[in-house]
Amino acid sequence: MRILFLLFIVVPIIEIMVLIQASKIIGGWGTVGLILLTAMVGMALLRRQGVATLMRARQRMNEGAIPATEMVEGIFLAVGGALLLTPGFVTDAIGFCCLIPGVRKALIGGVLARAVNIQTFSRAQHTSKQSDTFNGPQGNPRGSQSDVIDGEFRREDD
Repeated sequence: MRILFLLFIVVPIIEIMVLIQASKIIGGWGTVGLILLTAMVGMALLRRQGVATLMRARQRMNEGAIPATEMVEGIFLAVGGALLLTPGFVTDAIGFCCLIPGVRKALIGGVLARAVNIQTFSRAQHTSKQSDTFNGPQGNPRGSQSDVIDGEFRREDD
Protein backbone atom coordinates (compact mmCIF):
# COMPACT_ATOMS: atom_id res chain seq x y z
CA MET A 1 0.00 0.00 0.00
CA ARG A 2 2.86 2.36 0.79
CA ILE A 3 4.44 1.73 -2.58
CA LEU A 4 1.24 2.80 -4.33
CA PHE A 5 1.22 5.95 -2.23
CA LEU A 6 4.79 6.66 -3.29
CA LEU A 7 4.09 5.96 -6.94
CA PHE A 8 0.93 8.00 -7.33
CA ILE A 9 1.44 10.86 -4.89
CA VAL A 10 5.07 11.43 -3.96
CA VAL A 11 6.77 10.79 -7.33
CA PRO A 12 4.59 13.25 -9.30
CA ILE A 13 5.11 15.91 -6.62
CA ILE A 14 8.88 15.44 -6.83
CA GLU A 15 8.71 15.50 -10.64
CA ILE A 16 6.76 18.77 -10.62
CA MET A 17 9.23 20.36 -8.22
CA VAL A 18 12.20 19.28 -10.35
CA LEU A 19 10.51 20.49 -13.56
CA ILE A 20 9.79 23.90 -12.00
CA GLN A 21 13.41 24.25 -10.90
CA ALA A 22 14.69 23.15 -14.32
CA SER A 23 12.43 25.62 -16.09
CA LYS A 24 13.78 28.41 -13.88
CA ILE A 25 17.33 27.49 -14.89
CA ILE A 26 17.00 26.61 -18.61
CA GLY A 27 13.58 28.03 -19.41
CA GLY A 28 10.25 26.42 -20.22
CA TRP A 29 10.98 25.44 -23.82
CA GLY A 30 14.42 24.17 -22.87
CA THR A 31 12.84 21.94 -20.25
CA VAL A 32 10.27 20.59 -22.71
CA GLY A 33 13.01 20.00 -25.29
CA LEU A 34 15.17 18.17 -22.77
CA ILE A 35 12.23 15.96 -21.77
CA LEU A 36 11.59 15.08 -25.42
CA LEU A 37 15.30 14.45 -26.03
CA THR A 38 15.57 12.05 -23.08
CA ALA A 39 12.48 10.22 -24.33
CA MET A 40 13.93 9.80 -27.84
CA VAL A 41 17.37 8.73 -26.60
CA GLY A 42 15.74 6.34 -24.15
CA MET A 43 13.58 4.74 -26.82
CA ALA A 44 16.59 4.25 -29.10
CA LEU A 45 18.52 2.68 -26.24
CA LEU A 46 15.51 0.54 -25.32
CA ARG A 47 15.19 -0.75 -28.88
CA ARG A 48 18.88 -1.65 -29.02
CA GLN A 49 18.99 -3.31 -25.59
CA GLY A 50 15.69 -5.09 -26.20
CA VAL A 51 16.87 -6.68 -29.44
CA ALA A 52 20.14 -7.77 -27.81
CA THR A 53 18.26 -9.32 -24.89
CA LEU A 54 15.86 -11.08 -27.24
CA MET A 55 18.77 -12.56 -29.22
CA ARG A 56 20.44 -13.81 -26.02
CA ALA A 57 17.16 -15.37 -24.87
CA ARG A 58 16.72 -17.11 -28.22
CA GLN A 59 20.28 -18.41 -28.09
CA ARG A 60 19.78 -19.80 -24.58
CA MET A 61 16.54 -21.51 -25.63
CA ASN A 62 18.29 -23.05 -28.64
CA GLU A 63 20.91 -24.41 -26.23
CA GLY A 64 18.11 -25.97 -24.18
CA ALA A 65 18.55 -23.63 -21.22
CA ILE A 66 15.90 -21.51 -19.54
CA PRO A 67 16.50 -17.81 -20.27
CA ALA A 68 15.64 -16.68 -16.72
CA THR A 69 18.08 -13.78 -16.61
CA GLU A 70 16.96 -12.59 -20.02
CA MET A 71 13.32 -12.68 -18.93
CA VAL A 72 14.10 -10.54 -15.88
CA GLU A 73 16.12 -8.20 -18.12
CA GLY A 74 13.07 -7.90 -20.36
CA ILE A 75 10.97 -6.83 -17.40
CA PHE A 76 13.57 -4.25 -16.41
CA LEU A 77 13.69 -2.97 -19.99
CA ALA A 78 9.90 -2.63 -20.11
CA VAL A 79 9.84 -0.75 -16.81
CA GLY A 80 12.71 1.46 -17.96
CA GLY A 81 10.93 2.23 -21.23
CA ALA A 82 7.72 3.13 -19.42
CA LEU A 83 9.61 5.42 -17.05
CA LEU A 84 11.36 7.15 -19.94
CA LEU A 85 8.03 7.88 -21.61
CA THR A 86 6.75 9.45 -18.39
CA PRO A 87 7.56 13.17 -18.45
CA GLY A 88 10.08 14.14 -15.82
CA PHE A 89 13.72 13.98 -14.93
CA VAL A 90 13.49 11.71 -11.87
CA THR A 91 11.63 8.98 -13.75
CA ASP A 92 14.04 9.43 -16.67
CA ALA A 93 17.00 8.85 -14.34
CA ILE A 94 15.44 5.67 -12.96
CA GLY A 95 14.49 4.56 -16.49
CA PHE A 96 18.04 5.07 -17.75
CA CYS A 97 19.31 2.99 -14.81
CA CYS A 98 17.10 0.14 -16.04
CA LEU A 99 18.52 0.49 -19.57
CA ILE A 100 22.25 0.79 -18.84
CA PRO A 101 23.60 -2.79 -19.04
CA GLY A 102 26.01 -2.62 -16.08
CA VAL A 103 23.50 -0.99 -13.74
CA ARG A 104 20.72 -3.29 -14.94
CA LYS A 105 22.83 -6.41 -14.31
CA ALA A 106 23.64 -5.21 -10.79
CA LEU A 107 19.94 -4.58 -10.10
CA ILE A 108 18.99 -7.97 -11.56
CA GLY A 109 21.66 -9.67 -9.46
CA GLY A 110 20.14 -8.12 -6.36
CA VAL A 111 16.61 -9.08 -7.36
CA LEU A 112 17.56 -12.67 -8.23
CA ALA A 113 19.58 -13.05 -5.01
CA ARG A 114 16.59 -11.83 -3.02
CA ALA A 115 14.27 -14.21 -4.91
CA VAL A 116 16.60 -17.15 -4.22
CA ASN A 117 16.78 -16.23 -0.52
CA ILE A 118 12.99 -16.02 -0.31
CA GLN A 119 12.59 -19.33 -2.13
CA THR A 120 15.21 -21.03 0.07
CA PHE A 121 13.52 -19.70 3.21
CA SER A 122 10.14 -20.87 1.93
CA ARG A 123 11.49 -24.35 1.16
CA ALA A 124 13.13 -24.57 4.57
CA GLN A 125 9.82 -23.74 6.24
CA HIS A 126 7.98 -26.24 4.03
CA THR A 127 10.52 -28.99 4.76
CA SER A 128 10.36 -28.25 8.46
CA LYS A 129 6.56 -28.49 8.45
CA GLN A 130 6.70 -31.71 6.38
CA SER A 131 9.17 -33.40 8.71
CA ASP A 132 7.06 -32.43 11.74
CA THR A 133 3.90 -33.76 10.08
CA PHE A 134 5.10 -36.97 8.41
CA ASN A 135 7.89 -38.24 10.61
CA GLY A 136 5.90 -38.50 13.79
CA PRO A 137 7.53 -38.80 17.18
CA GLN A 138 10.21 -41.26 16.05
CA GLY A 139 11.56 -39.04 13.28
CA ASN A 140 13.45 -39.98 10.18
CA PRO A 141 17.07 -41.03 10.70
CA ARG A 142 18.07 -39.05 7.59
CA GLY A 143 16.67 -35.78 8.94
CA SER A 144 13.73 -35.15 6.61
CA GLN A 145 11.96 -37.09 3.92
CA SER A 146 14.41 -38.37 1.33
CA ASP A 147 14.05 -38.83 -2.40
CA VAL A 148 16.01 -42.11 -2.17
CA ILE A 149 14.00 -45.32 -2.25
CA ASP A 150 15.83 -48.51 -1.29
CA GLY A 151 14.93 -51.59 -3.27
CA GLU A 152 15.94 -54.09 -5.90
CA PHE A 153 14.94 -54.35 -9.52
CA ARG A 154 15.14 -56.95 -12.23
CA ARG A 155 15.19 -56.07 -15.91
CA GLU A 156 12.94 -58.09 -18.15
CA ASP A 157 13.60 -57.70 -21.85
CA ASP A 158 11.27 -58.99 -24.52
